[in-house]
Amino acid sequence: MIYDLIIIGGGSAGITAGIYAARQKMKTLLLTKSFGGQMVHKSVEIENYPGFDKVSSFELIQRFENQLRSKDVEIEVDKVLSIKKEEYFYILTESEKQYQAKVVIIATGSEPRKLNIKGEKEFLGKGVSYCATCDGPIFSNKSVAVIGGGEAGFETAMFLKKYASEVFVLEQNREPRASKEIQEKASKAGIKLIVGAQAKEIKGNDFVEELLYNEESIKVQGIFVQIGFVPDASFAESLVDINERGEIIVDFESLETKTPGLFAAGDINIGKVKQIVTACGEGAQATIYAYNYLIKNYGPN
Repeated sequence: MIYDLIIIGGGSAGITAGIYAARQKMKTLLLTKSFGGQMVHKSVEIENYPGFDKVSSFELIQRFENQLRSKDVEIEVDKVLSIKKEEYFYILTESEKQYQAKVVIIATGSEPRKLNIKGEKEFLGKGVSYCATCDGPIFSNKSVAVIGGGEAGFETAMFLKKYASEVFVLEQNREPRASKEIQEKASKAGIKLIVGAQAKEIKGNDFVEELLYNEESIKVQGIFVQIGFVPDASFAESLVDINERGEIIVDFESLETKTPGLFAAGDINIGKVKQIVTACGEGAQATIYAYNYLIKNYGPN
């Protein structure tokens, strides 16, 4: 089968693209490792999405996914390994399946940035986490550390304070990057801020027991890494231009890459504003231009 459109990614941009594709009656397949994207890893409570005064990231992504599943869009949970262009686009996945499409939208977002210190990989799932909403409840009445003093780091710390007995925020700079408002809320909640702290090593036996930073250490049972995200477009590097941050270079009007018929929406591209609402907008925008490309080059369905 040759699809009109294949969407790679199940975050805000990918799901919105799928909803818009269904409206245009495009024969569409959405390929994703999982649903949620950065909403699962980054946000815990969202207060800037239209229509909601406040909504949890899990509730919002569940609403997105439910709406997508109600549409005429095929969904496969699989990881894309490569994409090439011959007469059509050919996509190879981890399960060794191959798909063909006339048009493709890449909406894979980005992955949590790693600390790359001793013990991080060894204790992943044993105290080290990149997702507070996934793992926070496990650390009830325990001490935890959040590494990263940006907005996401403090939001994570505030969420973890609901469960943990003690929460530290470690920021390598002398001044956290988060807003003063959330820093004040964290301080009032009893969250302890450590600045100028460079994480060195994670220690423990079966589970995390200690975090070493600079020449000091703290006893913790959980470590949540919140130091940003890294895009991964390596599976399409032969078809797209990538900047120094690993983001796909696109035309800002159409979101098309250097390869005709290949588009990139959301946090994977070079857009500077990385927000849920802008990712949704780009998902819709890319699909509209993808549909126009399809009609121009292949005619109406």
